[in-house]
Amino acid sequence: MVQIDAVPAFEDNYFWVLSEAGAAAVVDPGDAEPVEQFLGAHGLALQSILATHHHGDHVGGVADLVGRWGCPVFGPARDGVRNLTRSLAEGDRLVVPGLDFAVEVLDVPGHTAGHIAYVHRGADPAVFCGDTLFACGCGRLFEGTPAQMAASLAKLASLPADTRVYCAHEYTLANIRFAEAVEPGNARLAERKAREAAKRGRGLPTVPSTVGEELATNPFLRCAVPEVAASAERHAGHRLAGPVEVFAEIREWKNRF
Repeated sequence: MVQIDAVPAFEDNYFWVLSEAGAAAVVDPGDAEPVEQFLGAHGLALQSILATHHHGDHVGGVADLVGRWGCPVFGPARDGVRNLTRSLAEGDRLVVPGLDFAVEVLDVPGHTAGHIAYVHRGADPAVFCGDTLFACGCGRLFEGTPAQMAASLAKLASLPADTRVYCAHEYTLANIRFAEAVEPGNARLAERKAREAAKRGRGLPTVPSTVGEELATNPFLRCAVPEVAASAERHAGHRLAGPVEVFAEIREWKNRF
């Protein structure tokens, strides 16, 4: 059984280490040092690196890790990530070297132009989604359009409800505060706030979440829900044509929240 551990880094990043029988892979290592410390503490040998997009806090440690371990690097074909051994795009499949862990690739542009996600569809399904989908939120649109990001989020939302969502930042409580402003009548959201606050109070990560939990509480996946749409229209001061316009409005709202 592959174990998945969060390696905290910087102010709020998580690098995800997958391990089995002494072999390891890391997703989005923005800094080599905390990864090396984790590997050493657990007696692991790094077999591969998986990148979701080109931002420095996700790939800044790749070169040093490759220099130390000589391992292959997998990442998006259209996002400017350097040092790739194999470039990946929608529909590509990969068995992570050294692990009994198969993933397939989804193109999820919006945060960046070529962002990808890695989906594991085994008995314990998981998705490593970088900065596209967050717990109760989504990434900023640095390079893509609202329509692209909405379509990317729809792909992730269509995964089985029990799929664990491994995002790359600890933004959950701040995201929940915004979600409450958008959808104050959501009882599931109130329950989630109490649960996640308790985790943080014990020094625990709030991620992974699940696709089902995101569908119930994440306003960026709920743009067709009447209360969310009405809230977005009140904020905009005019009618919005449909879910993509609702998404665009609440994303801009969140940028200034």
